[in-house]
Amino acid sequence: MFATMNPKEILNSHNLKRTSCREGIIEVIMSSDKALSENEIRDRLFGNYDRTTFYRSFKTLVESSIVHKIVVDNNLVKYALDNQVTHKNEHAHFYCNECNSVVCLESVTIEKPALPEGFSSSEIDFVIKGTCKLCKEKAE
Repeated sequence: MFATMNPKEILNSHNLKRTSCREGIIEVIMSSDKALSENEIRDRLFGNYDRTTFYRSFKTLVESSIVHKIVVDNNLVKYALDNQVTHKNEHAHFYCNECNSVVCLESVTIEKPALPEGFSSSEIDFVIKGTCKLCKEKAE
């Protein structure tokens, strides 16, 4: 289960070589209560990794379905641990127009749609945009 797995165990369960950069990226994402951009992850990462090392490690984690991307729009992409790692159901994400945060809405589950014969889906994105509770309270 996700709550008891650490970065080392996550990498091992996906048959990936353990590197300090990969473990660090997973740790940064696990320690956040919201989805993060690549820059936010890189800025919070302990260790002095060059751009190439970071992006190769990051790309491997995305391709291995440890990290998934949440596309808000053409200019904004955030990342969180994949549902295969967290054992969550497919769910919606909420983007706050005020503070630019993205949070998982685990209570808003997404049913896989029935596609016409011959079609197959690789991912489903459902992003709700608006104002989060904290920003709404600040405005009042």
